[in-house]
Amino acid sequence: MLKEEIRHGTADISPVERLHALVAGDMTATDRLIHERMGSGVVLIPDLARHLIDSGGKRLRPLLTLASAKLGGYVGAGHIKLAAAVEFIHTATLLHDDVVDESSLRRGKVSANIVWGNKPSVLVGDFLFSRAFQLMVETGSLRVLDILSGAAAIIAEGEVLQLKSANNLGVTEEDYLRVVSAKTAALFAAAAESGAVVAAQSQAQIAAMRDYGQNLGIAFQLVDDALDYSGRQALMGKSVGDDFREAKVTLPVILAYARATSAAAKFWKRAIETGPQGESDLDRAITLVEETGAISETMARARRYADLAREALSPLPAGEIRSALADIADFCVERAY
Repeated sequence: MLKEEIRHGTADISPVERLHALVAGDMTATDRLIHERMGSGVVLIPDLARHLIDSGGKRLRPLLTLASAKLGGYVGAGHIKLAAAVEFIHTATLLHDDVVDESSLRRGKVSANIVWGNKPSVLVGDFLFSRAFQLMVETGSLRVLDILSGAAAIIAEGEVLQLKSANNLGVTEEDYLRVVSAKTAALFAAAAESGAVVAAQSQAQIAAMRDYGQNLGIAFQLVDDALDYSGRQALMGKSVGDDFREAKVTLPVILAYARATSAAAKFWKRAIETGPQGESDLDRAITLVEETGAISETMARARRYADLAREALSPLPAGEIRSALADIADFCVERAY
């Protein structure tokens, strides 16, 4: 019934939910495989992994893999294994990120590192990475193994680059985009590309899906970074100001600092580079990024990348899946409003 409603435009659901419905059987199989493969005789491993995996994430990255394969008319089980591998990679990086960032909240819940501690979180993340590589190997495709393993390495590089940019107002927009492209967009791109590869699509279609994922991932992260200085973040179950408290130099800060008065520049120097931060500093930072137009400019950049993602889909077969993918690019930006 849901697919019929989608076809006739009567269902009031998001593009992500539409795409879920269009690959519902494959997503159910992916979820089943995820829970099967995160199992272990060491009870702590599935308990900790389930805490994050079942915490309400949209499964957007594996969804891209499944949709990409279906666009290519793929018949088989390889895309299910790839989608599960993508989700394991994503979950592992989140577990590691929360330890590095000393985060206390993830998807509206207390983060795993707070519940179980840093060491278990890191080790379970390593376990999930291992499971991801086992699933990749099982597909028998060296090309998808190369794509996803390459993405895992790029993500790690991005995290190291981000560490180097903390407490450093000398970070440029180019530096920032390198971090975003690596730590976020690389997995979006690999997820979309691997689905097209396993479906044996043409080189043009494979490149189209990779470009779509890359641009969508950048837009997604730009919006997240803008939301960190917005009350909208709290409505989405996330802490406001995490990036500020961790002294991360994201695009809103780069733009606000570039446009700062001398007094504001001194504030940013203390709050980001030298410390300490006071109780009222987050409120002042939010005011400054808004007054300088840094939030609206960050959102405008996100809109441009979302448009590039939509445009990248042009070589792909027209239909419900391509339409949903295009609308997801818009939804990625619109969720901030």
